[in-house]
Amino acid sequence: MKQLLCECGRVEVRYLDFYRSWADYKNGFGDLKGEFWLGLDKINRLTHQTRNRLRVDLQDIKGKSVYAEYDYFAVSSERSKYKLSLGTYSGTAGDSLSYHRGMAFTTKDRDNDAKSGNCAVNYTGAWWYKSCHYSNLNGLYHHGKNRADGVAWYHWKNNYYSAKRAEMKIRPA
Repeated sequence: MKQLLCECGRVEVRYLDFYRSWADYKNGFGDLKGEFWLGLDKINRLTHQTRNRLRVDLQDIKGKSVYAEYDYFAVSSERSKYKLSLGTYSGTAGDSLSYHRGMAFTTKDRDNDAKSGNCAVNYTGAWWYKSCHYSNLNGLYHHGKNRADGVAWYHWKNNYYSAKRAEMKIRPA
C-alpha cells in the first residue's frame, strides 16, 4: 500500500524569500519542485482528514543530516490562527519543536506570539513563535553561519546555527 508523503516546506540553498505576509503563508508560495511553503490552509485540511505524523529533516553545511519525528501533527484553522498540535518526539536532532506546541502562527504582519514585539520581525521569518523560538525553519539562510535569524533548530546546533537544508514532511500515522 502506498502512503502519501506531503512536504510542507523545503529549504535548500535558499533563493526564495520566506519573510512573507500572513496571506502568503495561508495560501502557500514557491515551486513544489524546489523551495516552497505548502500553505497553512492546505496543511490544516491535510492534517484534519486523518491522523498524521511529522518528520523534520535537517542538514548542516558539511552534509551531516539529522531528523526529528513527531507521532502526531496538526495545524488548526485560520479562525484559531493555525495553532500547532504535536505528539511525542523521537529522532536524532533533539526536540526543538515541542516548545512551540499550542502556539498560533506569526508572520511579519500578524503578531500572535507570546512575547512583546513581533518575533517574526525580530527573526526575519514566520513560525509558531512563542517567546520567541527553539526552532525557526522559515528563517534566513546564512550558509551555516551563526545568526539568530537563521534556519534554526536549537537542540541540534543552538539557536544561532543556520542549517543548509530543512524539510518538513507530513504522512499518515
